[in-house]
Amino acid sequence: MVEGGISKADKTEFTECWNAVWRTPYIMKLALSAGIGGFLFGYDTGVISGALLYIREDFKDVDRKTWLQETIVSMAVAGAIFGAATGGWLNDKFGRKLSILIADVLFFAGALVMAIAPAPWVIIVGRIFVGLGVGMASMTAPLYISEASPHKIRGALVSMNGLLITGGQFLSYLINLAFTDVKGTWRWMLGIAGLPAVVQFLLMLALPESPRWLYRKGKVDESRDIIAKIYPAEEVENEMLAMKKSVEEEKEIEGSIGSSTFTQIKKAFGNTTCRRALYAGICVQVAQQFVGINTVMYYSPTIMQFAGIASNKTAVALSLITSGLNAVGSIVSMAFVDRYGRRRLMIISMVGIISCLIVLSVVFFQASAHAPAISGTETAHFGNNTCTAYASAPNPASWNCMKCLAKEAECGFCSNTNLYAPGACIAKTDALAGACKAEKRVWYTKGCPSKFGFLAVVFLALYIIVYSPGMGTVPWIVNSEIYPLRFRGVGGGLAAVSNWTSNLTVSLTFLTLTEHLGSSGTFLLFAGFSFLGLTAIFFLVPETKGMQFEEVEKLLQKGYSPFRKNSSSTKEVSDHTK
Repeated sequence: MVEGGISKADKTEFTECWNAVWRTPYIMKLALSAGIGGFLFGYDTGVISGALLYIREDFKDVDRKTWLQETIVSMAVAGAIFGAATGGWLNDKFGRKLSILIADVLFFAGALVMAIAPAPWVIIVGRIFVGLGVGMASMTAPLYISEASPHKIRGALVSMNGLLITGGQFLSYLINLAFTDVKGTWRWMLGIAGLPAVVQFLLMLALPESPRWLYRKGKVDESRDIIAKIYPAEEVENEMLAMKKSVEEEKEIEGSIGSSTFTQIKKAFGNTTCRRALYAGICVQVAQQFVGINTVMYYSPTIMQFAGIASNKTAVALSLITSGLNAVGSIVSMAFVDRYGRRRLMIISMVGIISCLIVLSVVFFQASAHAPAISGTETAHFGNNTCTAYASAPNPASWNCMKCLAKEAECGFCSNTNLYAPGACIAKTDALAGACKAEKRVWYTKGCPSKFGFLAVVFLALYIIVYSPGMGTVPWIVNSEIYPLRFRGVGGGLAAVSNWTSNLTVSLTFLTLTEHLGSSGTFLLFAGFSFLGLTAIFFLVPETKGMQFEEVEKLLQKGYSPFRKNSSSTKEVSDHTK
C-alpha cells in the first residue's frame, strides 16, 4: 500500500543500527515510540476491510448502498489528505512532538466514535478523525525518527517505520479474525485502535522534541542536550556543527523559493529540472495507486466473497495472506533495491501486476459464466415470489446466481445441498437467510459458488508478491532521491498529495465499478491503467541507484531518455564533484 515510505537502508546500515541501539537503547526508545504512529497508520487503513463485512450486517442501508460502503472506507483517505497537508504546517509551527500527540488524540477520538456509533454517518465521522491522524502520522513519524536518529543508521530506523505500517495492516487482519465470533464484532475491531494511541501519547509525553526543530527555533542548548543522549560524547560538537550548516542552507533555500506554498509550487514547475523530476515522481505515485492495490487492502474480504467464499470468517482469514505477503515484500524490497535498481524493480513489478490482473479478470469472468443456475423448484421451496425481480422476469429459466445477486434484483442465492447445482433465488431478508442456513445450505449475497474461487486467492497472493517489493516501496524511495535540494520539500509534498488523491479515487469507486463492469471488467480496467503506468515509468523515470543527488540533478537537466545511455553525463558530474 502503500501510503508510507521505506527509506533506503543496506545490510551494513542494519548491522550498524543493531550495534548503535545496543550501546544506546535511548535511540530505540525514541524510534519505537514515534513508530507507533506508523503502526496506527497501518492498522486503521487495514482494519476496515474486515469490519465492513459486519457493518453491512448490522446496518441494512450500508448493505444496500454501495456508495455508503465506499464512503465509510474512503473517508479515512480523504481525512488523510487534509491531515497530511496540515501536518506539514503543524510540524514547522509547533514541533514534531506536539504533532504526534495531536495525531494520537485524533486516533483515539476516531476509534471511540466508531466503537459506539449508532448509525453509519457516525462511523464516517470517526473515519474522518482517524484519517486526519493517519495523514499527520504519515508526515510526522518518519520525520521525527529521522531527526532524532544518528545519521549513520537513519535509513534503517526510518525503514522500521515502514515495516510498522505493514505490520499494523497485518495485525489488523489478525484482530479482525479474532473478533469474528465476538458480540460487537466490528465495534471491537475499530475501537481497539484507541489503545496504541494512548500508549504512544503517554510515551511521547516523556520524550523530547526533535533536536533539529529545537535548533531551528533557536533553542540550541536544548538541542545539544538531546544530541548528547543520542551520539557519543566525541561526536556531539561535530553533529551540532553539521546541523548548524544544514539549517542555514535550508533557510537559504526557503529564502530563494519563497515561503508560501503557491509560490513554491509555481517555481518548482517553472524550473526545467524540477519539472522533469515532478513528472517522474508524480508518475510513480499515481501508478502505485492505479494498479488497484488499495482495492485489495481495503476490500480484500469483499473480493474473496466475490470469488464465491460466503463465510465472513473465511474471507477475513484468507485476506491475511495478502496482508502478510505485503509485509514480507517490504523486507524483500530493502534487500534488493540497491542491488538491482529502482527502475528495474518497478518495471518488473508492473509487468507482474499486469499479468496477475489479466488472469484475475479471466478467473472472475469464468466464475460468473459458470455460476449455478436458478431452479424454480428450489426457489419455491422457500416460498413463491419472495424475489420480486425473479418472479416477474419474462424468462426466469435463463437466470443464474449472478443475475440473482445483481443490483437490479437485490436478492440472495441459497445454494443447493450440492453446492454447484441449481439453487434458489429468494428475497434478501434475515428470515430467509436463516431458513437457508438452517438446512445446512450456504447463503450468498456478494458472489456465487465457484470452482474457480481458489484461483482468485492464488492470483491475489501473486499480485501482492509482485507488487510489494517493487511498486509498493520503490516510488517512495525514488521521490526521496529525485528532486533538486531546493525543491525537495515541495516536490515530495506534491508527490504525496498525488498519491493520497489517487488512493481516494480508487477506493471511492471500486465497488461502483464492480457493480457496473463486474469483477472481471474492473480488474481488466486496472490492468489497462497499469499498462499506462508501465509506459509512463519506462519513458519518464530514470535509474537513480548509487547516484549522488548532484548526479541525478545533472541527468534531469540534460533530459532523460530510455534510449540514450546516461553514463557519460553521470561520469561528468562525478568528475565535476571531485
